[in-house]
Order: sequence, then structure tokens, then C-alpha cells
Amino acid sequence: MKTGFTTITLKHLYINDQKQIGLYYPTNQRADQIIKSIPTAIWSEEFSMYYLPNKPKNVSLLFDSFRGIAWLNGAHFFEKHFVNSSNDSINLDSYRNRNSSKRCCPEEYLAKLEQKRYAMNTANTYISCFEKFMNRFSDKDLLAISEVEINQYLHELSVSQISTSYINQMLNSIKFYYEIVMNMPNRFYAIDRPIKEKRLPKPIGKADVLALIDNTNNIKHRCIVSLLYSSGLRRQELINLKLTDIDVSRMTVRINAGKGKKDRITILSKAFLKYLKPYLAAYKPEYFLFEGSPGVKYSATSVGKVVNNAAIKAGLSQHVTPHMLRHSFATHLLEAGTDLRYIQSLLGHSSVQTTEIYTQVSMSHINSIVSPLDSVI
Repeated sequence: MKTGFTTITLKHLYINDQKQIGLYYPTNQRADQIIKSIPTAIWSEEFSMYYLPNKPKNVSLLFDSFRGIAWLNGAHFFEKHFVNSSNDSINLDSYRNRNSSKRCCPEEYLAKLEQKRYAMNTANTYISCFEKFMNRFSDKDLLAISEVEINQYLHELSVSQISTSYINQMLNSIKFYYEIVMNMPNRFYAIDRPIKEKRLPKPIGKADVLALIDNTNNIKHRCIVSLLYSSGLRRQELINLKLTDIDVSRMTVRINAGKGKKDRITILSKAFLKYLKPYLAAYKPEYFLFEGSPGVKYSATSVGKVVNNAAIKAGLSQHVTPHMLRHSFATHLLEAGTDLRYIQSLLGHSSVQTTEIYTQVSMSHINSIVSPLDSVI
């Protein structure tokens, strides 16, 4: 890209029941002259940009017309062929074989989820959300639904006291259809994503962690709870662990393609080894560290039940989730004086600002602060 070039961003539009190429750029007379010379280019008052039919010959025409004059940004226009290779393949035939009087998820939606190997939990969420969206607009073709209508629908959800998390899941399921399935990556660039609530993490105390471990049903469950806490793992990271990811010689755990598709190394607890050895001898996992059946990884739902059942058996008053053990890992390390940057690395956070939230729940930091009232009385 040469200095001084105008940048023209290619956008997906849907006008007159047809896919169109939108041309978004700041006011520029030279660009206007070139676009007006293209017979099929039309100005849209609704989108405040020129557009022309989305056809391969028109894409080539645009690049030829603006070569040496403007920079065409197609970063979000052309499909990115990513596949979640770290996930197992999924089968969504149960959705295909349903009998329902309502609008069901299109076949191409299901096929794309399978092709890109989305996690089964994510696929279930996307399908559920998208079918609710489809049936809200049951009288309209999906491609004819406008940005305004989608924003109105999301507003309806927000005023119904539905959580921001659910609204974001709904929006993700909608964007998946238009951007991934229909190959229109930025058609809905004007849709407003709700502001995410900033909630403090909920760690539990060390005594409660020990109570959880002591109240598991068997050595396998004891390993699951203690490893979640002692290494700061996410639930999905735990069930994806292979036997080869545990390095006893270096006392490390390797997480492959964690959140954000990032690999990282975290610590392996010496105390955990006293549970690990008898577990391996008793259960003899073949491939994954924790398996539901030989060679098949343990389910995320089962991990949640293991933690919750142990909390109930231990008599803890609060509902405990696997992620709360990760929060407890980070909080207890911070309270023990571990540098925040090391904790960031162990957790796999991209920014230390994400990790800094634990300073707000660390009791050692809070208790070290003297109230101004105590200094004047």
C-alpha cells in the first residue's frame, strides 16, 4: 500500500434480494469518478455507499479499476477457511432427524458447524439461539432480514432482562449464519453488541478447596478437582488433555490450543502426583488423561457434575463450578505473593489487565489497605 492512497473497504450488502459489493471509503473525488464510470455501480441512500452486484467479474473489475489509485481492503470480505482442528468431529444428525412444526436450522448451517469442528456445546447453543431468531422472523426469508430488524430483536431481548451473555450468544449464532455459512463476513457491521457486564471472579477459600477434594466419590474425580485447581485449567482444557501433556520430569502441564487457539505451559502440583499415580493404575486411560470410555475424552457436563456433587457433599453453601477453581488458583497465587505477570502466563491471558481483576478479590491486598477513618480516630 502506497502512502496517500485512499482505502476502499469491501463490504457485503443485500439489496433487492441480491448479494451486493458495498464500497466504503472517506470522501474522495477521484474514487467517486472511477466508481461512477462503472455502469453497474449504484448509490445506496440506506447504506451511504456505492454498490454493485456481487459477482466474480465485478470483483476483478474493481481491482483493475483501482490498481495504482486506491487500496481495496478485502480483509473481512473474503471467507477465512479456518477449522477448529483441535476439536473432535461432531455429528448433528439428531437435529436433522427431528419432527418439528417450527422453523428448523438450515442444513447448510448444520453442515458448516460440522465442517469447522465447533465444540458440541457451542453447536448446541448456536442452533438453539438461531432457531429462536428464525422463528421470530418466521414470515421472512433469512437473507431479507435487515440490520435494523436484528438490532430491534436484540433490544427486545435486552429489555426482557435476558443476560448480556445470552444476547452475545444469540448475536454470535446470527453472525455465524451470515458471515460463515452465507459467506457475507461483514454484512451486519452496524449491529450493536451489548456491553459485557464486568463481574468480579468468585474464588473459594483454601479450606473449601480441600473439602471439595476430600468429598469426591473416587480417585478419578479427586484427580479432576485437584488438577482444575492446582494448574488453573479451564474445563475444556482439562478434558482435552492427553497423557503426553503431563510432564512429571519437568512438573508441567502442556495446554494445546487453549482459548484463542494458544498453547501454553502451566505448573504441575507435587501433591497432585499422589492422586495421579493410583488413578492411572486403576483406570488405565488410553489416550486422553480423563476418558468417559476407552479413547474417548470425558464430557464437559460430567466435569461440572463432579465439582458440583463434591460441593454439595462437602456442605458448601454456594454453587461451585469448575471455573471457580481456576479463579481460586489465580487468587491464592496472588495472595501468596506470586508476580502478576507469572499468573498471567499460567492462566494464558493475552493482557495483564485481564489478570489484574484478581487484585480486587485478593484478601491479602484488601486487608493491607488501611481505611482513612482508622487513621484519624
